[in-house]
Amino acid sequence: MVTIDKIFHASVVLKDIIRPTPLAKAYGIAEDCKLYLKPENLQKTGSFKLRGSGYKIAMLSEEEKARGVIACSAGNHAQGVALAASKCGISSLICLPDTAPISKVEATKSYGAQVCLVPGVYDDAYNRALQLKDEMGYTFVHPFDDEYVIAGQGTIGLEIINEMNDVDAVIVPIGGGGLISGVACAIKSISPHVKVYGVQAAGAPSMYNAVHHGCRETLQQVSTIADGIAVKQPGEVTYEMVSQYVDDIALVTEDEIAAAILALIEKQKMIAEGAGAVSVAAAMFRKFPLEGKRVVSLVSGGNIDVTSLSRVIDRGLMKSGRTTNLLIELVDKPGQLKDVSRIIADCGGNVTSVHHERNGETESINGCYLRLTLETRNYDHVQQITQALKDEGFKII
Repeated sequence: MVTIDKIFHASVVLKDIIRPTPLAKAYGIAEDCKLYLKPENLQKTGSFKLRGSGYKIAMLSEEEKARGVIACSAGNHAQGVALAASKCGISSLICLPDTAPISKVEATKSYGAQVCLVPGVYDDAYNRALQLKDEMGYTFVHPFDDEYVIAGQGTIGLEIINEMNDVDAVIVPIGGGGLISGVACAIKSISPHVKVYGVQAAGAPSMYNAVHHGCRETLQQVSTIADGIAVKQPGEVTYEMVSQYVDDIALVTEDEIAAAILALIEKQKMIAEGAGAVSVAAAMFRKFPLEGKRVVSLVSGGNIDVTSLSRVIDRGLMKSGRTTNLLIELVDKPGQLKDVSRIIADCGGNVTSVHHERNGETESINGCYLRLTLETRNYDHVQQITQALKDEGFKII
């Protein structure tokens, strides 16, 4: 059983293992509430996972330590187990899905672990880890469905309450549910009135479905840029704890996650991975009743693959109205492009890409298409530009 006493014990054990992550006031991200960030992306290994794996490994018997540990992970748990095991002088083998970002794979190796890449997603890596555990006699460190792991993650809840005892709501990412189970247990045990909300990616809604349908389900597939929470089935222990302690769960889209990552970069100078940004996306896009409340969004990790960051930023710019694409039907005659450019410039827009198509199926036999990419301020600015073009007779497709 996970109890508040066990979470307090974990906070003592982890004192020399983890790094303090003080709350940071967020500006310009969610204007209708007083938003603070719990930046676990600044934790050692770049995510909260070190807390749970560190406590679990510290509580192993000498016999279990001698056998070595094995774990499965989408990346962050892998690094937590690798570092915690190395600190204790224990050998570790980590099974990762072959879709895990290269940066997470290399970081896991750098902390002293052996790595086994498994085709598929997290659940495939989990099954392979269990197989190797039985074959080789390793001690298995579960990423979320373990009382010691959950208690370790719960130390985040203690820190939030200690630093802000008048907090109204805490928003937590959900994958398998270990993080929110520990955080919610800690917070509800000390301050039952504080709302604890969970967030999942719409492309991996395993816990959301389980809570709303009243039973654990296994998703056929998961697809999301939030690879750290792309879990097909929530844990048994975590499902029960989420059902008991968590007030509500919401889903966020890929575009909303990308917009949150971009907002954290621009407004907070903070890098978050997709899984870490879902809690911020929930506050940004009003997934919960937070008006006027003191809210903490838990940024669970910052281990985003830099090769995908530019694509995420582009998507975030589009979602927030900072860039837009226009398809305009023109009459193919001199001066049309000049007039379009003048209108956009007069409205303060910036054209970054132009593509002229003469072979499109336009209404007029002398028609053509003009495809433009623009830098804009926001959605209102996009509307201003499109309306100005329409007012001068241009047809927006």
